[in-house]
Amino acid sequence: MKRPNIDKSRSLRRNQTGAERKLWTILRDRRLNGIKFRRQFSIDIYILDFYAPEFNLAVEADGGQHYAENAEKDATRAQRLFSRGVHVLRFSNRDILQNIEGVCETILQTIDRGRHPLTLILSP
Repeated sequence: MKRPNIDKSRSLRRNQTGAERKLWTILRDRRLNGIKFRRQFSIDIYILDFYAPEFNLAVEADGGQHYAENAEKDATRAQRLFSRGVHVLRFSNRDILQNIEGVCETILQTIDRGRHPLTLILSP
């Protein structure tokens, strides 16, 4: 059976933003503490930028439009994913491009906390 959104996921993988490309170089091949991440992974009706299935953690790289016109949509999306047990971490493209070490540290801290009861984590 074909996964939903597979064609769109493939297209997104081919057309990554600079921030997504930079973050993927760190997350791919278990480079971040041996954690397996998938790129442009489909869950429910959504395609997640990066997803660590072992920890039910989605990592989103967001451009400026997410903080202005799409904030409400993003909150609804995060709630729906949270109801399916998926934690959502959001980073601005600027954070990823200028502070990749801090982004990685936040991801690792979230995973460490994730061994406890589910919490919704949003990063501005």
